[in-house]
Amino acid sequence: MADQNQNSENQINIELPEEIAEGTYANLAIISHSPQEFVVDFIRVMPGLPKAKVKSRIVLTPEHAKRLMKALLDNVKKYESQFGTINDKEGPIMPMNYGPTAQA
Repeated sequence: MADQNQNSENQINIELPEEIAEGTYANLAIISHSPQEFVVDFIRVMPGLPKAKVKSRIVLTPEHAKRLMKALLDNVKKYESQFGTINDKEGPIMPMNYGPTAQA
């Protein structure tokens, strides 16, 4: 019985609101840091538009940033073992002048 109580004390109930569950598309991330925190800005760059908006900003402690890095690496390895190697292209993935220019 003591083990059951200890396990329930270590669990956390995580809620996922519907508007968050839908997700936000981003095709660029910019990471900056200070001695106290890492800041990850997720950005959506649209073809032909000279301007892009930050869609989400996540602020992490250095310890959480390192745990996230390890978790991402682990998940990429699992993904590649199931679906094949992910092409890791150097440089910008989408040039800013890609596609037609926007008109109002």
